[in-house]
Amino acid sequence: MRSILYLCEYGTLNGGENSLLSILPYVMSVGWRPIVLGPSAGDLAARVRKTGAEYDAWDVADGAGRKRPLEALRAELPQLVARHRADIVHANSLSMSRVLGPVETPDVIKVGHLRDILKLNRRVITDLNQLDGRIAVSHATLDFHVSQGLLDESTRVIYNGVATTVFFPGEPTGYLHRELNLPREKQLFAIIGQIGMRKGIEIALQAFTSNGQAHLLVIGDRFSQKDEAIEYEASLRQIVAERRQTADVTFLPFRHDLPQLLRELTALVHAARQEPLGRVLLEAAATGLPVVATSAGGTREIFGDDAAEIVPIDDVDAMARALDRLIFDPAYRAQLGRKAQARCGLFTPGKSTSQIARFYNDLLARS
Repeated sequence: MRSILYLCEYGTLNGGENSLLSILPYVMSVGWRPIVLGPSAGDLAARVRKTGAEYDAWDVADGAGRKRPLEALRAELPQLVARHRADIVHANSLSMSRVLGPVETPDVIKVGHLRDILKLNRRVITDLNQLDGRIAVSHATLDFHVSQGLLDESTRVIYNGVATTVFFPGEPTGYLHRELNLPREKQLFAIIGQIGMRKGIEIALQAFTSNGQAHLLVIGDRFSQKDEAIEYEASLRQIVAERRQTADVTFLPFRHDLPQLLRELTALVHAARQEPLGRVLLEAAATGLPVVATSAGGTREIFGDDAAEIVPIDDVDAMARALDRLIFDPAYRAQLGRKAQARCGLFTPGKSTSQIARFYNDLLARS
């Protein structure tokens, strides 16, 4: 049985980690032995073990949360790879792909997963090009990085999969309305994801006008400790206060009940400035939830031309018009939800895993 060692930077359960978790059962079902190497703290270890896969602690950050020096991490990797007798090492993020790139791993295939659209300097591109193979989560992600000098050869687009056994349509129970002490007839719109400037949350806040019909939830945490990130989060609450919408907007921390929560919502709002292939968009689509999103990155690859309200990036007026249409047109909301759910056949964990396994086999055959 061949072994795959997955490298994870974070122990939290965000898009990249959830995408990995969704494929682990399928990886095992096709005869591979997955081992996940990640932080000692966080929810990831327990979730990995719940799938039946192995987990081993490797802390990329120090006790203060600062990422350890690149060369120290690279010096440790060969021993870890040897200890787990890995045939393939798969870095689960762009950052970990950079760590892995130059590491000497004789007779071991190195694969990197590109889940971000970021401007990269020449040194980072050189590191990524030293991998045997790279996976981009969307054509938008691939095209962006190839334009920066990434090798197109041995780089494949493989979409993330979303588990439709977990995310599926269903009648709302009203539990979220009860939790928030809101009347059941109030429509619930939600922004879901990390709090950060790339998410464009302030655009959605400026565009949202409840008209007495809707309530907006901002669900997620800020992980960055940079001053600009702290100031950005404070500015979001200031926007709500200045617009006198404190009764119409609620900020909530990260939730573990997302599959159930999505079924309680009227629509998802996603104002991102950069979005390789938003996992929460896939989850909303699988739930049959109508979506208002910007045209960033791979979003159109999920929804095509007519399965979501897609607006230009940073366009408050266009976002406001789209939100108003969803608030006041229930038939259109239902139509969008049905079309979005129908597109989820392109984004299944089984399809994603079979393409990844085929890529592994191709790389092994060439080595």
